[in-house]
Amino acid sequence: MDSTFVYEIAVWLIPLVIAIVFHEVAHGLVARKLGDPTAEAKGRLSLNPIRHVDPVGTIILPMILAISHAPVFGWAKPVPVDYRRLRNPRRDMILVALAGPGMNLLLALVAAAILAVTIGMSGGARSGVVAFVAANAFNFLLINIFLAVFNLLPVPPFDGGHVVEGLLPRPLAASFRKIGRYSLLVLIILLLVLPMLSPKADVVGRLVSPIVGGVARLFLGIFGLAT
Repeated sequence: MDSTFVYEIAVWLIPLVIAIVFHEVAHGLVARKLGDPTAEAKGRLSLNPIRHVDPVGTIILPMILAISHAPVFGWAKPVPVDYRRLRNPRRDMILVALAGPGMNLLLALVAAAILAVTIGMSGGARSGVVAFVAANAFNFLLINIFLAVFNLLPVPPFDGGHVVEGLLPRPLAASFRKIGRYSLLVLIILLLVLPMLSPKADVVGRLVSPIVGGVARLFLGIFGLAT
């Protein structure tokens, strides 16, 4: 197996798996705090990636994207949340939804700090263990910010969709929730169909990516890294 291929997978897949596992666990932890122990009962408050892996979303798709040098993203099996068991379902739905992106932003800050320390230790080295750690830290930063921003898109099945649902009047919220039945179709339309139809309809390229870049520069700047 080509060493470059293995390196590309390592510096993208490892950060991605960690990011999405923490994202899902954060949802479950906040849900438990607010009254719903479903995720805990089903063993999903674990940092063991095997409990969260979706073969397509966590492994196959990210590997294909990494190999093709496309933006790397993915998903895990959603942590189960029974919103009826939350103490204040509509308000708490929003808090549970925001927990995942919030965790990703926190991890992105940690990644920026690790990158700053690693660069300081490397002395400009572009190979070896230190360079590998730096590459993972930088990708971890980008992946976490991307997951946070992408998941805040205000449509089901994304976390932003749950935020909107919690804010809408009940009759409208019920209708809005039904879009979540077509989650895979929504992903295909956003990521593949719209960009093919028109560059202006490329949600990721025109909306998500600029925000990701801006937040990344902000976080890197906090630790004195050149942007």
